Amino acid sequence: MTTTDRIEQTIEAYLSNEDSSEISNPIHSTEVAARYGFGGALVGGVTVWGWATPVILEALGEGWLEHGWCEFGFRQPTYPGDVLTVVGERGSAEDGAAWSVTMTNQDGVDCVRGTVGLGDASWAGEFVTPQQMTGEPLAERLPPLVLESAPVGEDWAAKTIDATAELAREFSQEKQHETREVFTGERPLMHPAWTAGWAENLLRHNFAVPSSMHTRSRVQHLAPIATGQRVTGGAHLLEAYDRRAHHFANFDVLLRGEDDTDLARLRHWTVFRIATPEERAAADSQT
Repeated sequence: MTTTDRIEQTIEAYLSNEDSSEISNPIHSTEVAARYGFGGALVGGVTVWGWATPVILEALGEGWLEHGWCEFGFRQPTYPGDVLTVVGERGSAEDGAAWSVTMTNQDGVDCVRGTVGLGDASWAGEFVTPQQMTGEPLAERLPPLVLESAPVGEDWAAKTIDATAELAREFSQEKQHETREVFTGERPLMHPAWTAGWAENLLRHNFAVPSSMHTRSRVQHLAPIATGQRVTGGAHLLEAYDRRAHHFANFDVLLRGEDDTDLARLRHWTVFRIATPEERAAADSQT
């Protein structure tokens, strides 16, 4: 932990995936993003937020990975080649012990705004616990997620993976360009961006979603996610709704270790049907 009240770092944005329309979420490709009116491939939300990890750990220490929280939202897209200034400042409007985190691009636009802290967040008691926590294999044919028939109030199929040291190092080094030993050493922890990424992974474990855009998250870390164990994630759909012709899903996720230790809870907001520029313009004209 630091005694300073302000921390600043910069990073040049990059894609952590192949720039191809064949990837699982092709909004992160130049070709598909252009169809929706974007100026380039959208860098994945959890990738972008993961770049704030060095600032957070300098501010709060590795205890944040053991029992800490974050809340963040994406205000503007981040494109490959953007230069982001990541600033952590002690204190927030709601909590003097918390830190605010902003990620601002070279044009002075805040792409991400968040808040982080130690212990339990003020909203930690609001999560809905999914009861379906036995991992199921990926179905051969997944149903689409449709606004009118979205299974609001229901659990999704859970997913189990082996959180190996090799997986941790590969994720941290290739997806986050991370070098610190806590994520890449002999006994690494899973990176917090890996934790945050479970929500979109579970979305695609349950539904055929052509493209999605992560817009906001709350994450409560409950224990360090050590490697060498099996981790199961379950989810519960809270609501599905329309905004500016985008179709949103809001759902809670629980990550649990093989010894039944609760590792993390997430509340996730994502656009599961992205509106075209024409659909957005029509929706705006009606307001």
